[in-house]
Amino acid sequence: MSNALVKQKSSLFHDNLTSFLFIVPAVMIFSVFYIYPFCDIFKLSLHEWNGIDLQKQFVGFDNFFELINDNDWWGSLWHAGFITLVALTFQNLLAFALAFACDRELKMKNFYRVVFFIPPVLSEVVVGLIWTWILYSGTQSAEHIGLLNYFLDKIHLQHLINNWLSNPKTALPCIAIVHSWKGFGWGFIMFLAGLQTIDRQLYEAAKVDGAGYWGMLTNVTLPMMTPVICVVVILTILGSMQAFVLIISMMGNGLADYTSVPVTQILDAMVGSKRFGYACAQGVSFGLILIMISFSVKIVSDKLKKI
Repeated sequence: MSNALVKQKSSLFHDNLTSFLFIVPAVMIFSVFYIYPFCDIFKLSLHEWNGIDLQKQFVGFDNFFELINDNDWWGSLWHAGFITLVALTFQNLLAFALAFACDRELKMKNFYRVVFFIPPVLSEVVVGLIWTWILYSGTQSAEHIGLLNYFLDKIHLQHLINNWLSNPKTALPCIAIVHSWKGFGWGFIMFLAGLQTIDRQLYEAAKVDGAGYWGMLTNVTLPMMTPVICVVVILTILGSMQAFVLIISMMGNGLADYTSVPVTQILDAMVGSKRFGYACAQGVSFGLILIMISFSVKIVSDKLKKI
């Protein structure tokens, strides 16, 4: 074996070892704080436990079988899915439109970049309390009526005045809109960063070929933005499906079945029913659902990039 080949293999081994040492801390952190807790929760999901006694009763997969027939659990998944659907459409379309506008020569665009990112950095509790005050039904007196109902009263649309957070038909849509309002800033920043990486020469070439704004959007912007859109969609799904604090702060003690989400169901199983094993089964199932959805979005995104 020649010395050059030996040196090449030694250099390759050294590079691989260096790369491995760089990722070891991340792998250890991921294993300690993600893989181990997930395995431990799965182990606990096979038991019936009230969270206090040292002894746990092994029940196998009974908690998962019970979960299949739990209508409240599937109802909470539907509620979270509705919030996610609103976020994927209203929130992300708004974020993309604003990012597209700020990426162009828009007056005061730096000011808008700061303003649009204010909602995401606010506390969810604060946002929930503010919007509760806005949507408060109260009475018809000016001192107790909510801001939205007060505005509807002033423009003579009294027939639209509603108990927004107490009405089963309006409570969940209101929560979904507030959640989208608070979260669109993250998508705005990511979309804006993605738009700024697109080479301007591609737009110039498209103009030379006779493409208009719509043609440049569909043939240049969207194809180049596919990886960013995939990341934003996955993060939107994960964040919206796990929405919890905002809902609690808006509904308070009035949290009802028509505004329940998977996290509140898990909390109720632990705190209300003292069934920690069943709550762990809910958590494991919910985690697997989110993983499958994320991988599905990634697969679709990879296929779109090949088209």
